[in-house]
Amino acid sequence: MSSLNLTLKVWRQAGPNAAGSIETYQAKDIPTEASFLEMLDIVNERLITKGSEPIHFDHDCREGICGACSLTINGIPHGPEGGITTCQLHMRKFSNGDTIWIEPFRAKAFPVIKDLVVDRSAFDRIIESGGYISVRTGSAPDAHAILVPKEAADAAFEAAACIGCGACVAACKNASAMLFVSAKASHLNHLPQGQPEKHQRVLAMVKTMDNEGFGNCTNQYECEAVCPKEISADNIAKLNRDYALAKAHDALV
Repeated sequence: MSSLNLTLKVWRQAGPNAAGSIETYQAKDIPTEASFLEMLDIVNERLITKGSEPIHFDHDCREGICGACSLTINGIPHGPEGGITTCQLHMRKFSNGDTIWIEPFRAKAFPVIKDLVVDRSAFDRIIESGGYISVRTGSAPDAHAILVPKEAADAAFEAAACIGCGACVAACKNASAMLFVSAKASHLNHLPQGQPEKHQRVLAMVKTMDNEGFGNCTNQYECEAVCPKEISADNIAKLNRDYALAKAHDALV
């Protein structure tokens, strides 16, 4: 197994109100088969052995499912490979002697907790504001009880693939959350079960997004380019249409 010698430029910040800075670390003999997070594990083990504080970063599943491993690598959320999360990025994508810059996701709505860990609870509040769907509870309904056109089902599934990692926000020059919000709204708005609360949902989610301090969308598509689940920006267009209809409906009732 081959290995790499790397120089890491890592953002270190003791806490939310502390001043942060870039610190340099030498990452020697890193296996090319290691994932990016495993590389950080190796570096942290060496720091702990020396009595130094390890680099704090977020992670959970390490399988590209949860989206917790949100790092900006050489200026790109989740790194240079498309359609994957940081935990799915492997060191064989880098070359011996490379210098790698590692920073947290940057956005006013994502305050730094420590080092590379940010608070993304703003996303939770946006989802919460969207409310629920109207569906009969109790015994499981027949599979054909509510007919869903295949086109709508496919679009809903594609939007529901969003893992809420925040890469779209980190990539956007305005720190817009429109791709995230549009995906979360679209996967319900495409389905019959989501229609009763559709207008209320869209208005509430957009209002909460604005209140959380996210910026406006200017259709540069950085969000779509870095999304690990390749969520289409077409959802943003749908959200804009749904929002306009919801505002018109709200004015009439």
